[in-house]
Amino acid sequence: MLLAWLAPQAKAQYSETEVKAGFIRNFAQLSKWPAKAFSDSNAPFTIGIFGDDSLGATLGKACQGQSANGRRISIKRTRQVEDLKNCQLVFISKSDRGRVSEILSSFPGANILTVGEGEQFTRVDGGTIGILIQEGQTPRFEIKLSAARGVDVSPLLKLGKIVK
Repeated sequence: MLLAWLAPQAKAQYSETEVKAGFIRNFAQLSKWPAKAFSDSNAPFTIGIFGDDSLGATLGKACQGQSANGRRISIKRTRQVEDLKNCQLVFISKSDRGRVSEILSSFPGANILTVGEGEQFTRVDGGTIGILIQEGQTPRFEIKLSAARGVDVSPLLKLGKIVK
């Protein structure tokens, strides 16, 4: 089952990092990007991790051998905003929450799905998807449709909470 790890018993089976990695992989696989989001027909689907890289190794394992949008998934870790321009999905870690508006403004009009942590990411900072993981609660996520930046996130709408 696609999101079986979200069942209440999953909280005990998976670490917070594994849950975030699973969410991000599923966001990449369920959403759709236009062809213009890629440099050419052979370009990989690139997930950028901006800031603290505590997620990198776990996300690499979760995405190993996987594809998204018909392309193999590649992971790019960076602390430089300019390195994100060829990414289709960008995860902005909590460590860089104060830079979200700078990051988002660096690729206006680009077809990039932005993912972060917490309600502030979608409700205040302007990100597209905020992952919410709270002690004792089932992990969930919020989607801000107006921030989707040309990415079709409609398959996620039944699974997450929509915020305005």
